[in-house]
Amino acid sequence: MCLPSSHCSLCVCWVLAGRHRTFPPPAGSFDGAGKAAPCSWSGCPGMGMGGCGALLSSGSIPMDTSCFQRLERCVSIVTALTNGLSEREANDALNAHICKGTPQHEEICLGLFTLVLTEPAQAQKCYRDLALVSRDGMNIVLNKINHILMEKYLKLQDTCRTQLVWLLRELVKSGVLGADGVCMTFMKQIAGGDVTAKNIWLAENVLEILTEQREWVLKSSLLIAMAVYTYLRLIVDHHGTAQLQGLRQKEVEFCISLLRERFMDCFMIGRDLVRLLQNVARIPEFELLWKDIIHNPQVLSAQFTGVLQLLQSRTSRKFLACRLTPDMETKLLFMTSRVRFGQQKRYQDWFQRQYLSTPDSQSLRCDLIRYICGVVHPSNEVLSSDILPRWAIIGWLLTTCTSNVAASNAKLALFYDWLFFNPEKDSIMNIEPAILVMHHSMKPHPAITATLLDFMCRLPMAPIPLEKKPKPFPPPFPRHLAPLFDNPKLDKELRAMLREKFPEFCSSPSPPIEVKIEEPVSMEMENHMAEKDDGCYDNAEAAFSDDEEDLNNKGKKREFRFHPIKEAIVEEPVDITPFLDQLDESLKDKVLQLQKGSDTEAQCEVMQEIVDQVLEEDFDSEQLSGLASCLQELFKAHFRGELLPEEITEESLEESVGKPLYLIFRNLCQMQEDNSGGGR
Repeated sequence: MCLPSSHCSLCVCWVLAGRHRTFPPPAGSFDGAGKAAPCSWSGCPGMGMGGCGALLSSGSIPMDTSCFQRLERCVSIVTALTNGLSEREANDALNAHICKGTPQHEEICLGLFTLVLTEPAQAQKCYRDLALVSRDGMNIVLNKINHILMEKYLKLQDTCRTQLVWLLRELVKSGVLGADGVCMTFMKQIAGGDVTAKNIWLAENVLEILTEQREWVLKSSLLIAMAVYTYLRLIVDHHGTAQLQGLRQKEVEFCISLLRERFMDCFMIGRDLVRLLQNVARIPEFELLWKDIIHNPQVLSAQFTGVLQLLQSRTSRKFLACRLTPDMETKLLFMTSRVRFGQQKRYQDWFQRQYLSTPDSQSLRCDLIRYICGVVHPSNEVLSSDILPRWAIIGWLLTTCTSNVAASNAKLALFYDWLFFNPEKDSIMNIEPAILVMHHSMKPHPAITATLLDFMCRLPMAPIPLEKKPKPFPPPFPRHLAPLFDNPKLDKELRAMLREKFPEFCSSPSPPIEVKIEEPVSMEMENHMAEKDDGCYDNAEAAFSDDEEDLNNKGKKREFRFHPIKEAIVEEPVDITPFLDQLDESLKDKVLQLQKGSDTEAQCEVMQEIVDQVLEEDFDSEQLSGLASCLQELFKAHFRGELLPEEITEESLEESVGKPLYLIFRNLCQMQEDNSGGGR
């Protein structure tokens, strides 16, 4: 009917894929001599080559062609049934075949669908036949379109893409149930930050369908919201050339009309609608809309009370996900579920080259960050593994941004859910990445933490006229945040701003208390310290300090404003009786001498005797736990304060480590030098 009755396998695959490379012909395409059988279809790419070929993926990596092979088989069935018949006879033959069962119905529907894509000249006739023979309301066809759009669209040649859009238009005109879902899948394929000809063509054609079929659009509240969310976001990218300016104006008119006529349908977008409207606020039409939203919300809807109502509504995942193409989404999910932390560079470099390499593509970063925060919520198993964490990807997106405007929008996207975080409605996973980016960047990349904290301080000052200004700071995660705000690595002006905005996390109203800088603590140690109690913020603070800065400040005293600090700690007598009972008499006497002694030199002598006794071959190892507990209690003071003296000399350094506790480590070092591995 549309193709010759005999042609080699994968001919249709080649037409759909729009690429030709040498590819092994499928089973059944060989003649008796084992050679590839020639194809009788003149359009076959393998004509004159002794076979046909198709490569469905770019590059040299072959892609699964089973989907397209099946479509080709369905085309063969339709062609065989209708070849040489009149239009009426062909229709009867197709209906007779469909009556045999569900598989036959699916074969005919998919065969006609494929002919619509591959034979533009006969597309109208094939679609009419499809509408006549389909017995499931085109459900098979709709599912196949969605499948191709989500997984194969990038591999289609231009003709097939054009025909898919044509088919969407026909489905919408016919009012086919489920066409709105296909339309939303098409919108997902419109990439943000991409002004290439193919992407602009798709955005323009889908918008044209939505505009022409306005009455049909108004029947679906979700489609209205999704279309407004999509094109509000795309407006930002479309500027410069006359073609883009023309498209931009159409998008503005389309969004404004739906926002004014069906505002409560758009309301389901949630707080991200405000974010997108802020990005286009200087466009005259949206400037007028903003005035109504702020000063006269009832004009838009009797149910709308103002912008605060909108900001308190969480944005659903489906909206955040719709601004990433299926390919982007697949790559991001792969990185957050399969790539190990430390091995991500090659994947990030690929993503950068593919999607973030042009000036226009910088606007895509806010879409990616919103998706990571709001959609990618790893399981506890992934969180506890060495898989690349979300905060690391966001840190990469922030540090590689080349546009100041895009960087500001990216930071807003990161903190946006902080503005009106509601523990009862919102997920803590939405705000966790922002906290962890600052937490983990303080030491290696302090500039990132500083700029994020500065941005967070200025968020309440954003020009949104609210009766009650929000504080971009939810109650969770004080363990991670408290050490950041008073960190000496931040400049004085920023620390002052943080104390002003968040006094409950920075300082008390009491006068500054002099404290000495403590020994820097590694990030790993800080994680263990945080598990103890809430009173360890002072220690945890040191986890973010810089080693070089600490060394430059040894011996100095600095003023910090902490939570109220108690009076100087008075050491009380330590009760080690429960642990002494686990020791033999000889060892017990030595431990008691340590407890009663006040002379450091005498204590060191006793400690050396204890070490010698432990290293004896006949020492009972069951006593080690009790001994360790005794020493831990007796030498608590050694774990506090500064290790290095104020004035560093050879004598003062030796004196600073001349304590019983460090005598243990001295013995360990000596054992290493003597290569005596027989000790305990």
